[in-house]
Parts: sequence; C-alpha cells; structure tokens
Amino acid sequence: MTLKSYLISMTLATAFCWGVFIFIVNLIDPETTNLIGFILFYLSLFLSLIGTSAIIGFFFRFVVLRRELVFYAVKIAFRQSFLFSFFLITLLFLFSQNLNTWFNLILLLIIFTILEIIFSSFSDKKRSSNNINNQYED
Repeated sequence: MTLKSYLISMTLATAFCWGVFIFIVNLIDPETTNLIGFILFYLSLFLSLIGTSAIIGFFFRFVVLRRELVFYAVKIAFRQSFLFSFFLITLLFLFSQNLNTWFNLILLLIIFTILEIIFSSFSDKKRSSNNINNQYED
C-alpha cells in the first residue's frame, strides 16, 4: 500500500466513523438506552479518535520531525493513537461511572505510559535487529 492510498483510505474511514458517531449521538438517548447503545457510542468514538489522532500524529512526525522512514512514522503514529484513544475512552467511562478521582487519573497515566514504553522498546529492538540483519546481508 502506498502512502497516498493509506492516507486516502484512513481519511475516508475516519470520516465514516465520525459520521457514524454523530448518527449514534443523535439517535441514542443515554437515559433510556441499554448496554448495546453504550457499546456503540464508545466503539464509534474510539474508532473515530484512532483515525483522527493517527492522521494528525503521522503528519506531525512526517512534516515536523522528518527523522524516520514513512513506514515507521505510520506505525508509531497508529500505535500511539490507539493508546491515546483507549486512554480517553477509559477516562470517559470512569467519568460516566462517577469514578473520576485524581488517583484514578494518575494511575491511568502511569499504566498507559508503561504500556507505551513496553511497546516502543519492542519496536526499537525489532527495528535494530532488522538493521543488523540488513547489514549482514549486504
């Protein structure tokens, strides 16, 4: 998949997800809906946030940083957008259940920071082993 086709498909999918989210917000009454309504709400918002933050994160990495290959910029932006979106959805769920305390927020920040460190260390190890293997093949 080329970069242009990735960006077009990601933009179209994100626009579709935002459309579905707006449709669900207008259709579902939070006071009378069941579990399926809440799952649809959180899932559509999650997918919309992933797409939006992945596109913004990629453009930031590609335009501002310019230190990485395009493949790595896309991969890192998508991974971070997934974690960021999951963090926001978890935070919104805690707010909806009246569990919004500073302790929970700090605990969530610590958990997601540790997850990002773990994922980035695996990615860095894989990237460095690929570079070593490519050097030996030359």
